[in-house]
Amino acid sequence: MTTLDTAPTIAARGTRAWRTLSISRTALVGLAIVAVHVLIALLAPLLTSYDPIANDANHALLGPSWSHWAGTDQYGRDVLARVLYGGRYALGVSVAATVLTVALGTVIGCAAALRGGWFDDVLGRVLDAILSIPAVLALLVVVTALGTGPAVIVLAVAIVYVPQVIRVVRGAALAVVPADYVTAARARGESTWSILRREILPNITDVVCVEFAMRASWVVLLISSLSFLGFGADPPTPDWGLMVAENRTAITVVPMAGLAPIIALATLVVGLNLAADGLSKAWGVDRIREGS
Repeated sequence: MTTLDTAPTIAARGTRAWRTLSISRTALVGLAIVAVHVLIALLAPLLTSYDPIANDANHALLGPSWSHWAGTDQYGRDVLARVLYGGRYALGVSVAATVLTVALGTVIGCAAALRGGWFDDVLGRVLDAILSIPAVLALLVVVTALGTGPAVIVLAVAIVYVPQVIRVVRGAALAVVPADYVTAARARGESTWSILRREILPNITDVVCVEFAMRASWVVLLISSLSFLGFGADPPTPDWGLMVAENRTAITVVPMAGLAPIIALATLVVGLNLAADGLSKAWGVDRIREGS
């Protein structure tokens, strides 16, 4: 069976998956929540006239009012403005980190499934060693060694989560490698990269998409946790984790300064999780089985 023979099957499966997705309320609700967050982040300059990093000592620690709908923090900065702009940082860094993580994990996982042998065995032992280290601890070690900044955070998240993506993608690819069309491609003398791109990746796209959505929710939480601990965004960057850390001591005075970023973070994570669960059910992807 050749790649051309499998094209109608792949297209038909994609059509069925889209029809199933369109009636999946869980996926639609999750994607709608994420879309709202993306829209708000893009339109932040139009939704507020306040500078998210401008200090105003004369208006510090104010409660919600018509001038400041969510109040101000200890530096007099508008809380709502910082939450709106904070979505830009959270989404920008998280999407970049997730794309890099899933891309590397997908390529390496497919290569391990296709090559097998000593490469797969050695990779498995390396992954076991890396996965034995808690994610937050590994991330702190990387950031401490390389410094802070968005680029470093993206790289650190990729180092921490790539092994988990490799496990999931490898499990999905192992079900495709024995197929006749892969055997035929090997017999034709096609390169490893060509087989990965033309034969394996099109048949595990659903698994990769679900993994991307699920991984994105974990990345958002991990990056916010890093900022909360003081190893992420540098002040006065509008970042949700940093906002919670800065305003936790004044939670009884201006509760919205700490609650607003928590609510924003929680809704984004819930949206990503709902999208991942909906996609998984709509496309029939068993993440536990794929990662085994």
